[in-house]
Amino acid sequence: MISPVDPYLEAFAKAGANILTVHPESGAHVHRTVQVIKSLGCKAGIALNPATPVSVLDHLMDEIDLVLVMSVNPGFGGQKFIASQCDKIREIRRRIDQTGRTIDLEVDGGVNDDTAPDVIAAGADMIVAGTAAFKGGPEAYADNIRRLRGRN
Repeated sequence: MISPVDPYLEAFAKAGANILTVHPESGAHVHRTVQVIKSLGCKAGIALNPATPVSVLDHLMDEIDLVLVMSVNPGFGGQKFIASQCDKIREIRRRIDQTGRTIDLEVDGGVNDDTAPDVIAAGADMIVAGTAAFKGGPEAYADNIRRLRGRN
């Protein structure tokens, strides 16, 4: 999370990013930020912290390509998944489906082999798993990912 984000968008696009995801709190006018991202030829994503309401998406759904639900408060790895975010994921999935557009729904934070099934059942297309994927060192990565995919 960079704040303010707008001064950095062009640099990230020039560096090769093709999806730029921003928190609505990271600038004065999130709709304008999304327009700049699109003008740079990138896909636009919106990241929602646990306390950020879904209503922030009300006037952005026609413009965005991705919604990232943060299921922990950003800052450091290893945090516990905030279970109430499953309700948020379900509500966003419903809104995405209503648009008829392809908008990815990603979840990041506290996702592990216990929480991943709930996140996926709630409607996530993609999960981010840092601590759960990398625990135990390189020799454990394949098994960790297999468990995240629900394949013991």
